[in-house]
Amino acid sequence: MRLSQPFFQLPVLFDVERLQAEVAALPVEAWTAHPDGVPGNSAARLITVDGTENDGHHGQMLPTRWLDAMPYALQVLAGFGVVWSRARLMRLAPGASVPEHADVHHHWHTRVRVHVPIFTRPEVRFHCDGDTVHMAAGEAWIFDNWRRHRVENQASEARVHLVADTTGTAAFWQFACGKPPPRAQWRTLAWNPQSKPRLLTEGDQRAPVMPAAEVQLLIDDLRAEVTVAIDTADARARATRFDRLLESFVFDWRQLCALHGTAGRARPEFLRLASAVHAGAAPLADGLVARTNGAAALLVLEKRVLQQLLTDDAAAA
Repeated sequence: MRLSQPFFQLPVLFDVERLQAEVAALPVEAWTAHPDGVPGNSAARLITVDGTENDGHHGQMLPTRWLDAMPYALQVLAGFGVVWSRARLMRLAPGASVPEHADVHHHWHTRVRVHVPIFTRPEVRFHCDGDTVHMAAGEAWIFDNWRRHRVENQASEARVHLVADTTGTAAFWQFACGKPPPRAQWRTLAWNPQSKPRLLTEGDQRAPVMPAAEVQLLIDDLRAEVTVAIDTADARARATRFDRLLESFVFDWRQLCALHGTAGRARPEFLRLASAVHAGAAPLADGLVARTNGAAALLVLEKRVLQQLLTDDAAAA
């Protein structure tokens, strides 16, 4: 999700020792390698689709057995008062890093990731769009992951953050991005062994066919971001044709939705349109990038729109 600045620190603090004890008590089998195989990166899944061991984005999100074994971490998550999508403990080995990237998947268009550092050292640095911070243990942070960002752990110990994704309520966004009170007035969430927190998690609310209004929102956002990596007459001409293709796609998708609805009827017609748009965009998109982060325009179109149009991955061209 795009923010008005790279980082925001939330005015809340947590019981670091309690969180550290819960993380330390997890068995070895709780930890799994990074899904993309990034060296030195591993995670323990806390909220997943159906509460099982997976890295999916869509479905009924439920706590895993690992979160069930961490009652204070559960209180931390419930205390934000938001609906959570995926949540994990993310571990970065000594000397390891998260390579620079920008998050362009559809999941991130409306979600922000909350970080609660648990094990960390001052040598752990988070970089985003030219800004650098150290997120100290027991704090809470969010950042703009549409911008390019990376993490490096130059400490001699592993870094572990509790990370969880949410769209956030109005109250959350005021709390997170409003003018913070003096640090002495920040809220501290103490461990309460009597607490029975209610954890709110996402259900799978996707329609079988993406509604036309959402398609327009996503395409309009992309059209506003597309620019040429190298300014030439040919690149500008292709950018104009790419823009017109996306505009036409929105009109045609709207018509199909008007004719067939979004319940999944006439699926082959929607698939043909998605495939035709991909085929038309591919030769035009060479050298076209997103203005903010330099991501390839075709990649953003694929990850954020085309692969999400239908609930089955067959929508991808």
